[in-house]
Amino acid sequence: MWDKIKDQAKTFQQSQGTRGASGPGQGPQGHQGHQGSGRPGSSSGGSKAQLIGMFKTQLASVKTELKSGAYRDASMAMCALVAAADGQVEPAERQRVEELIVSNEVLQNFPADQLRQRFNQHVDKLVANFELGKSEALQVIAKAAKKPAEARAVIQTGMVIAGADGVFEPSEQYAIREACTALGVSPSEFGV
Repeated sequence: MWDKIKDQAKTFQQSQGTRGASGPGQGPQGHQGHQGSGRPGSSSGGSKAQLIGMFKTQLASVKTELKSGAYRDASMAMCALVAAADGQVEPAERQRVEELIVSNEVLQNFPADQLRQRFNQHVDKLVANFELGKSEALQVIAKAAKKPAEARAVIQTGMVIAGADGVFEPSEQYAIREACTALGVSPSEFGV
């Protein structure tokens, strides 16, 4: 499956033209350094870390286009949905995802306190009543569908968060597929 995602990511990157070829090492990723260096296109079989690095690079290449409130809100709903995909969110997991959010190069377009607040609101709703929280999160995610670049970036953000721990759980894949449906984006474009 990861090879399929890698192929899809390369296709997307090529469709972005020179914006996707912004070079290796697009900014430090802090504590995420073990996840990959952000170098896309390695021919060594496409490890998960390389794939996540490729998604980060693709997101960074369109960073200047991702400044709307719809993208911010949809991304935080996506992050919460991925974090709670298995029906629970441990305090350590919540903190880890918050750290990933505030250290993400693209999400630094927004004040960290806004991101934390929106993420935690969604997580709280998902923990209190998963089905209702999921429904509300998907409604917020769907608002990004008006701009295809933002819609794809929301899914890529979710993929980066889901893959940050090196494991892409079936429940996380399912959450991403549901978000794709809400955004009108084909899940197969992301290999899920």
